[in-house]
Amino acid sequence: MHLADSFRAARWIRFINLLLQAVLFLGLFGGLNYIAQNHLLRFDLTANRRHSLSAETKSYLDQLERNVSITVTLMQDSDNEELLQVYRDISGLLREYTYATSAGAKGRVTVEYLDIYKFRKRAEELGLDQPNVLLLTCDGHRRVLTIGDFYRTKERRRQAFLGEATLTAAILDVSSPVKKKIYFLSGHGEMRTDDLDPVRGLSQLRDELRQRNFDILPLDLNLTHKIPDDTALLLLASPQGRYQAFEEELLRNYLTTRAGRLILLLDPGRPLGLENLLFDWGVIVYDNVIIDPDPSSLTETNDLRLWNFLPDPGSHITDQLINNVLPVLVGPARVVSDDLGRPEDDGLSVKKLIATSKNAWGETNYRQRVPAEYTPGQDLKGQLGVMVISERLKPANNLPLSVRGGRLAVVGTADLVTNNRIFNPGNLNLFLATVNWTVDRDTQLNIPARPIQLFALTLSQEELVRLRLGLLLVVPGVVALLGCIVYWTRRN
Repeated sequence: MHLADSFRAARWIRFINLLLQAVLFLGLFGGLNYIAQNHLLRFDLTANRRHSLSAETKSYLDQLERNVSITVTLMQDSDNEELLQVYRDISGLLREYTYATSAGAKGRVTVEYLDIYKFRKRAEELGLDQPNVLLLTCDGHRRVLTIGDFYRTKERRRQAFLGEATLTAAILDVSSPVKKKIYFLSGHGEMRTDDLDPVRGLSQLRDELRQRNFDILPLDLNLTHKIPDDTALLLLASPQGRYQAFEEELLRNYLTTRAGRLILLLDPGRPLGLENLLFDWGVIVYDNVIIDPDPSSLTETNDLRLWNFLPDPGSHITDQLINNVLPVLVGPARVVSDDLGRPEDDGLSVKKLIATSKNAWGETNYRQRVPAEYTPGQDLKGQLGVMVISERLKPANNLPLSVRGGRLAVVGTADLVTNNRIFNPGNLNLFLATVNWTVDRDTQLNIPARPIQLFALTLSQEELVRLRLGLLLVVPGVVALLGCIVYWTRRN
């Protein structure tokens, strides 16, 4: 018998055949995985490409030069259906960012999901002590995003998903080699960022700003006699003494010639020394205390409850306050108003953003310890302003162009941001929105929001029974019928 016809040879041939099939299968499987990993093609067939990153975001990611790490403390196993939907929205978006930077030779975006309760040591290393936030880190720079940063809400219900614009802006922010610096003016008894006092301390505000990747520094103009070139924003909180003429001139030049940004938080009863600066920017600060007898404007502890917010499409400062009915709680406040007598062509845009009720008045005799009472002809009365913003939109000589000008925000109380007030949702939202407007944060992106589409399926009892029968009987019956046909065909 020939060797090729023997049983032993047949067994070897069969074994080699099986071995080659296994090798070919593994080679095909490995090749497909290699192609899928290195030459992956993805298609978004949804309307408006709602699951794809915009061209603007992809352009920014292509130019990313530093690695950005994102730590997510959202949990997939939450019992809250609303948090589960947030997890699905954000995790799906993060996958797009990691995929878009996976093949890049420079900066990449990496994502880590962390349960801060199970992995306490890792959470402490990252400085995370609360769930449901995103921490972005890059070369020592940090920025924390909350769930509220990802959604546009109205009446406390989510209307649109702002995730791409929020994440892209945050990535650009933390990957920048230089932090934006906010200088808190000092030297006149101002509130300090290192003060833990609940009434006049700003330590909690300092921590909130640092979490958003701002560098916080003090600045005493009496000592420096100049404003640093790297200043992104100046903040003046409750001065107890009058500013000198040279200090006011430094601030005026900073706003006018350097397109500076300044926030003034001015408590009542204190001298200013900034009257010329305020006049230049079309703002009037009155020496009085607001008395608002409207029941909706007072709290149980007789604090002032600010709820009358005016919309401004240009700054968007009050959008969230209006949409979600978030009041601002403060102590004593003074009247701040736009100067109606200013020249019309001075290149300024001055807007009142917060007002009292129509029953309020500005008490000028507040220094006398007598019951407050409205005095006609002496006290201001009506819908009085509490916050005004001013922006120079064009040069004063009416040239037909628009240039980046200075921005000024004036609030008639510094109690808005103290340690015992800042965690009120309305207070924190108002202040952070004002800071973002002054420093142009997140406004340079033209990324549209994605609408949140909700679908509800309503079935009658009869329709529900038919659906159950179809799933339990019809679908398995069709599969069984096809199996019988195949069996009968093969048998014949």
